[in-house]
Amino acid sequence: MRATDPAPKTPPRGGRLAALDGLRFVAALMVVTYHYVAYGSDWGRPRAEVFPVLHLPASYGWLGVQLFFLISGFVICLSGWGRSVSDFFTSRVIRLFPAYWLAVLVTTVALVLIPGGSPRSWQDVLTNLTMFEHPFGAPYVDAVYWSLWVEARFYLIFALVVWRGLTYRRVLTFCMVWSAAGVLTYALSNEAWLQVLVMPEHCWFFIGGMAFYLMRRFGPDLLLWLLVGFSYLAGLRTVQPTFQFVQKNTDYHLPGPAVAVVLAACYLLMAGVALGWFDRIDWRWLTTAGAVTYPLYLLHEYIGWAVIDQLRFRVNPWLLAGGLLVVMIAASWLVHRFVERPVSRWMKRHLRNSFARVRAADEPAVDEGAVAAGTAAGPGGHQPLPEQQAAAEPVVGLRR
Repeated sequence: MRATDPAPKTPPRGGRLAALDGLRFVAALMVVTYHYVAYGSDWGRPRAEVFPVLHLPASYGWLGVQLFFLISGFVICLSGWGRSVSDFFTSRVIRLFPAYWLAVLVTTVALVLIPGGSPRSWQDVLTNLTMFEHPFGAPYVDAVYWSLWVEARFYLIFALVVWRGLTYRRVLTFCMVWSAAGVLTYALSNEAWLQVLVMPEHCWFFIGGMAFYLMRRFGPDLLLWLLVGFSYLAGLRTVQPTFQFVQKNTDYHLPGPAVAVVLAACYLLMAGVALGWFDRIDWRWLTTAGAVTYPLYLLHEYIGWAVIDQLRFRVNPWLLAGGLLVVMIAASWLVHRFVERPVSRWMKRHLRNSFARVRAADEPAVDEGAVAAGTAAGPGGHQPLPEQQAAAEPVVGLRR
């Protein structure tokens, strides 16, 4: 912390926020419900008829992705504070890739085995394993992977701040500069390279999440509230094309003001985390729920649609959608327990060794012969003084 930064508040007990894990799970449920009930899944008849009560709220579940981005902005500061770039890189790699690699392979195999599935070519599958299939021009193995490309760009940009060291001033300055760039880039819609770098349609939610973290760590003030409010209003504007797409692809009317209400609820929940409203919530199952969120998000869409397509006329729709959700959550827990955790530990250990090797390579080489000669003869080739000789000799009895 710099001398000009505000003093941090006393952190709450425990290093993990259970409420944040709960919000992750809520965001995942929003997206899964949207895909199974409101969009994409073909039930053979209008979804408003199949799910007469649930279809309308489920139609706004796509905003769960924006909630994910808010959480990501918060968590990236939480996990990156006081860390080096190598630690930051390691934490992001072991968080994203183990479950993702498995999801790419499992989704591909499932779409091969389930009748009617449409798996990608093996070249596209291999490209997807890089998580950079979009810039390489390969189709996604599962459409939900689009948000990972957004997350990856955020990490790459924010790594510049981590490299300098996270402080209140630097994070706040980053948010301000990114906000200004987002406004200008949104206006310059023809500049493709700026769109890719600045992400004017998504940056607001990361900015809002980072502002909420600064509130959590240093306390709220007017400047942070203004930043949060601006990110909400700008984000509300930039999600309108998505809402119009959803409206066009549904067979029923969707009230437009509900987008503002749902997004405001997401911001309100994050404000609760930032201000400590939920600190007393310490239910252990929320940690498990948060852990299964990422595999659930990766696995549910195309596999679920393929299963619905096969069973929609033979199984009650409520039972099929609910059963799919339970199976996907169980499968996600297995992925977390037997893939994510062991593979992440292995990768973390070896990546740390790799970065230690890089740091060691940058250290100046030591001429062992010169060191030996200097010890024997002293500086300039002279014999060492008696006190230098004593200092160079090992002290008997210190090593056990």
